[in-house]
Amino acid sequence: MIGSTAHAAFEPEPPTLTDTLQADTELSACLLQGGKASDQALLDDLEQRTFRFFWDNAHPVTGLVPDRWPGHPRMCSVASVGFALTAYLCGREAGYITDAELRERVGRTLDTLARLPQNDSAMDAAGHRGFFYHFIDMESGLRFAPDVELSSIDTALLMLGVLSVQAYFEAQGDAQAWELATLSDALYRRVEWSWFERRPGLMCMGWVPGDGFAPFMDYHGYDEASFLYILALGSPTHPASNALWRSYAATYPSHWGEYLGQRHLSGGPLFWHQYMQSWIDMRGLHDAFMRSVQREAPGLDYFVNSRRATLVHQRYAILNRNGFKDYGAKAWGLAACDGPGGLYGVDAMGRRRGYWAYRARGVGLADTLDDGTLSPTAALSSLPFAPEIVLPTLRHFHEAFGDQIYHRYGFVDAFNRGFRGGNRPVTDGRYLSDWGWVATDSIGISQGAILLMLRNHRRQTIWNWMKRSEPVRRGLLNAGFRGGWLDRSRRA
Repeated sequence: MIGSTAHAAFEPEPPTLTDTLQADTELSACLLQGGKASDQALLDDLEQRTFRFFWDNAHPVTGLVPDRWPGHPRMCSVASVGFALTAYLCGREAGYITDAELRERVGRTLDTLARLPQNDSAMDAAGHRGFFYHFIDMESGLRFAPDVELSSIDTALLMLGVLSVQAYFEAQGDAQAWELATLSDALYRRVEWSWFERRPGLMCMGWVPGDGFAPFMDYHGYDEASFLYILALGSPTHPASNALWRSYAATYPSHWGEYLGQRHLSGGPLFWHQYMQSWIDMRGLHDAFMRSVQREAPGLDYFVNSRRATLVHQRYAILNRNGFKDYGAKAWGLAACDGPGGLYGVDAMGRRRGYWAYRARGVGLADTLDDGTLSPTAALSSLPFAPEIVLPTLRHFHEAFGDQIYHRYGFVDAFNRGFRGGNRPVTDGRYLSDWGWVATDSIGISQGAILLMLRNHRRQTIWNWMKRSEPVRRGLLNAGFRGGWLDRSRRA
């Protein structure tokens, strides 16, 4: 058992070599002896390390989880909290923690979320109308800074974690479990999703005190917001309009077509395809759009679509038309991640390049954004979609780059092997003159996607829990989805 972590002072320590090579795992023993670990050992080690990101770094009083580690230890991302709540359930199922530890940690976190003030003040609230600010303070739980928005998408990620807790504990049956499930239900029910539908059929990205919704645009498909729309349609208290999914999908045609040998709905960053399916099993489910393309793409659903997007990312790296260092069949995957910074430099091949800090990188019909920075979460969170290419990539990341990118909590956020300095110092991570650029932080939403998708690949754990979630089922049905487990649950 991992057990509880003591916090004398809430200041994370940097990883050390002993953190990197723990002798109690098959993987560590193989690495220390210069051998090769099995796929099972690689996955076991990765699962435990990514779980520990959430378990070790939650605040000892509030239960809130940092956006990233070890940087910005006071800044909590509510999206990371959503991933954390589901991660704790995964940790219990894997045997890392006891049932008592699970209930205490989940209860502490839910209690904090329920008690934090909700109002329209500038800095004296954690949220408003059931929504939460994107970033809140780890200790006080209040809005982290004046430029932080009340976020629809991050609140939705939080609520996916909340609903997973509700579904898990409703099945336990005892009084304490029912209390946790009831508290989860109350948090979801108070979110006024309809308030964020400023234009009929579309959900706005954010709101800030004083300026309101004005600075923010709406989410249009195809992108990562699919889960936001499903949760808004599933609410029993403040649902969005019935036209929501139809309006969201109206812009699909600009993303539909054949690209690098795959006919699919093309979304640039891989997290667009992964976040909803970290929680919801989309195999065999079809909405109006998927039903309409069956003639030209038989058998296509959102799961198969995500598999095709994953294959496109690998194919893009194999072709490597921009000449980035070390891209290939086992080194691929673009997502939102850290980078060297907004600067120019000369790469390892002597070519002048532009580089970015944190931003979404991706490959797709509508747009391709790439500066040579690979994010491990992009490939690894596609494990259920295409294990035959993800597992070799996991091994390659270990064997080729592991001494720089694999540490206490698994993989760091990103790396760029071609970077060779720029016109100004890097703003994130560190530059190694003979290696390239490597991030120094692990980011909660990236860690969470890896852990949840790893667990779904192995046991379909989260998918099975969420099939019991009435809001998820109702949201999918209201969006027009039919087939698969949805039809089976309706018959049952």
